[in-house]
Amino acid sequence: MTPRLFLGRGLRLLILGVFTIFFVAPILWLILAPTKSDHALVLNSPFNFGSFHQVALAWKHLDHFSHHVFSYWIRNSLFYSLTATAITLVAGIPAGYGLALGDFPGRRLILSLTLISMIVPGAALVLPIYLEMNAVHHLFGIQMIGSPWSVILPFSFFPFGVYLAYIYYITALPPTLLEAARVDGASELQTFLRIAMPLAKPVLALVFFFAFVSDWNNFFLPYVVLSTPEQLPITVGLQDLLASTPAFNPSVGGGGGATNIFKPELAIATVIAVLPVAVVFVVSQRALVRGLVGGGVKE
Repeated sequence: MTPRLFLGRGLRLLILGVFTIFFVAPILWLILAPTKSDHALVLNSPFNFGSFHQVALAWKHLDHFSHHVFSYWIRNSLFYSLTATAITLVAGIPAGYGLALGDFPGRRLILSLTLISMIVPGAALVLPIYLEMNAVHHLFGIQMIGSPWSVILPFSFFPFGVYLAYIYYITALPPTLLEAARVDGASELQTFLRIAMPLAKPVLALVFFFAFVSDWNNFFLPYVVLSTPEQLPITVGLQDLLASTPAFNPSVGGGGGATNIFKPELAIATVIAVLPVAVVFVVSQRALVRGLVGGGVKE
């Protein structure tokens, strides 16, 4: 091995090592933090393992925070995310199929609007959505703000899922297969349900994953439209935990009162908040790869 090749390989390994430490170290600290007390987190090595007893103690404190509100946050996040994702699949997959294989007036306009809406930041839509729901209340007497539907319905608007379905159907679905079904007497609805949908399992998993992650991680919209702590998802609830942590909010007393949350409790709450996304990714990993590859191959 020449010195130049040796130095080049060493430099690559050094860069990879630095980036590995940069990304892995915070995750490792987060996993180990609940095993130590708040005092030990400051004085001991950040990567020392404490005890499982401390994990149980941190969970007990977290579970008793504000009358067990943490369990409400987890259930709310699951309800909001899964319901909105189900609506996204029911509406988005047929929409992508229609845009890819349909022939109707306004098709190009709808596709263009779908692409444009994808580049608009989600936070920029929060104020228009709030004003729209407020107008619905004044015009029709339907109270949207403060209800679960004020989160679920906007979450269901996922143009990226429509575009993923469009790309998959226009590239990976053989037109001759659909023509054969029509020749056999199948209607458009039957063709979609019996031919197009079964062949779209990879893109279904792809849309499910991206929609679920987007809904689960959304912070700004629930923060604006929901009012009571029992309605909040975990993303907004973590902010309440942070505000109750003396290390991050000096106005909170550190005397160990019932309303105080310390760094181990905050760490275990963050780990629990990340787990559903990690589980969805691991379970659907193979389907995700098939969906990503399938949409890029022309039959």
